[in-house]
Amino acid sequence: MGSETLLFPRPQFFKGARLNFAENLLYPASSPDEDAIAIIEVTEVDRESISWKNLRERVRQCANALKTAGIEEGDRVAGFLGNHANAVVAMLATTSIGAFWTGVSPDTGVHAVLERLKQIEPKVLFADNASLYNGKVHGASAKTRQIVAELPNLERLVIFDTIRSHGVSLEGLSPIKGEAYTYQDFLSTASNPSALLEFASLPPEHPVYILYSSGTTGAPKPIVHGSLGTLLQHKKEHVLHCDIRAGDRLFYFTTITWMMWHWLVSGLASGATIVLYDGSPFRPLDLEGGNGEMAMPRLIDELKITHFGTSAKYLSMLEQAALNPRKHPHRPVTLQTLKAIFSTGSPLAPSTFEYVYSSIHSDIMLGSITGGTDIISLFCCCCPILPVYKGEIQCRSLGMAVSVYDYAGNDISATGEPGDLVCTRPFPAQPVMFWPPGPVGAEKYRKSYFDVFGPSIWHHGDFVRVNPQTGGVVMLGRSDGVLKPAGVRFGSAEIYNILLKHFADEVEDSLCVGRRREGLDTDETVVLFVKLASRSEPLGSMPADLAGRIQAMIRKELSPRHVPGIVDVCPEIPVTSNGKKVENSVKQILCGLNIKIGASVANASCLDWYRAWAAEHP
Repeated sequence: MGSETLLFPRPQFFKGARLNFAENLLYPASSPDEDAIAIIEVTEVDRESISWKNLRERVRQCANALKTAGIEEGDRVAGFLGNHANAVVAMLATTSIGAFWTGVSPDTGVHAVLERLKQIEPKVLFADNASLYNGKVHGASAKTRQIVAELPNLERLVIFDTIRSHGVSLEGLSPIKGEAYTYQDFLSTASNPSALLEFASLPPEHPVYILYSSGTTGAPKPIVHGSLGTLLQHKKEHVLHCDIRAGDRLFYFTTITWMMWHWLVSGLASGATIVLYDGSPFRPLDLEGGNGEMAMPRLIDELKITHFGTSAKYLSMLEQAALNPRKHPHRPVTLQTLKAIFSTGSPLAPSTFEYVYSSIHSDIMLGSITGGTDIISLFCCCCPILPVYKGEIQCRSLGMAVSVYDYAGNDISATGEPGDLVCTRPFPAQPVMFWPPGPVGAEKYRKSYFDVFGPSIWHHGDFVRVNPQTGGVVMLGRSDGVLKPAGVRFGSAEIYNILLKHFADEVEDSLCVGRRREGLDTDETVVLFVKLASRSEPLGSMPADLAGRIQAMIRKELSPRHVPGIVDVCPEIPVTSNGKKVENSVKQILCGLNIKIGASVANASCLDWYRAWAAEHP
């Protein structure tokens, strides 16, 4: 692509090429032995290993049943599923045919599921009978029944017997125009059950996945990703950036909703064994006591995991607990197979870098990575041949023309100044379209990334800076959450880092936003809400000197311009289902805007407290 090529409308890549996404995952070039382990499925109580041979056979059976059900190229198939092997099987069977896969995890509320699935109208829905989380079995039938009733074009509902002790009942679950099946009965409907597994040969931009924008202030937008762009991007990141090789064991703690599930599953294309975990990261509890902080370190040791991925929030929780897994008083672990830890979802604080290297492992690659659902991959990534600097992502991803722009559209990457993360050249992992196809979806696409700098510059919405000395990228927060008191721009992550480093014992979580109301405020006031780690104080009460100490530390560590004008206690921090803080919704509430809150806010009821706070603090 030449420098003059626009990113929107999306250009075509690799014209004339043909491929099948599922085939590349099931038959990787590294050709692992068919009896080698492809998937290790883990719950809070069980483990199951699945060979490449068995995985291919399970996909073959599922694909034959889907074909008998009338699924063809371009149809949509959905999963309301946990992170287990059957979810991967259903996805691979779907994409082997050329149908599009979309997944939503069972912890998602019915309204949020329907906001997504009603837009894309799946013909087949796979669902679990129940799930196990934090030691409790949660039946799924009630949710599934409500979802099916609102999908008039659904033809098949297929229930996995995921929690065998819970049983499977199809009563009241049949789609309006179709049938409900147990998974075994669905497989038996195949008209040619012995048919070989075939892979539709498809153009490179043929859709494979439908993911969704966060939808924190409205209905989520369905983002459609193509097969070759997704495959190439993931293999590049896995092999070149993350040093994942055939036979390695890749474990990313994720749900099937998050883009990291798709990134994890693509590890098959490199011949790696992928580990699917469904449950709480703090289960099982140690018999000797504690809050389950050792659960994941023990799993890493037990399964000999080489690459472990998680959220920045999880690592910060271990940091706050001062956990040292290799020196734990009860059954310490060695972590000797671990080569890399990946962190994403939010900026990783500099203090957490120090914690990982001092307390978890001194000789690994700590890869803070960033990208998004929008590109189902990464803009900035780790690198096995570069040093790791605390607080920084090691490099911009290969083949991604990532720069930093100021508001006027000037490239300020080399200056070290903060600005907007942009991409200035087309790349294969761009979405192929937004749903629905046609002008409505095209306009959603344009507004999402090209409203700020035009069709030649992808505006991602992250506020960042590049360190001129190291080339590393420092994440400062979201652009729409940028704080700008007295015209000075900085990101909320800078404030969060100070709280985590100096107040971890007192502050469990925090939210920092700017408040400027039209017609009332001449400047923006930075407001910092803190959720206290201790419940010893009455709700709404700030410990006598905490606000002052926080402000003083921010002034010392950052600058007087960073000091919040208001520091107050809150009962809860609003987050999305992926654990990302919902800064923009709170900012709009504080600014007096009447906004619609999307169903993807996992704890939306807590926003009522912020509305009350705004009314009480005119």
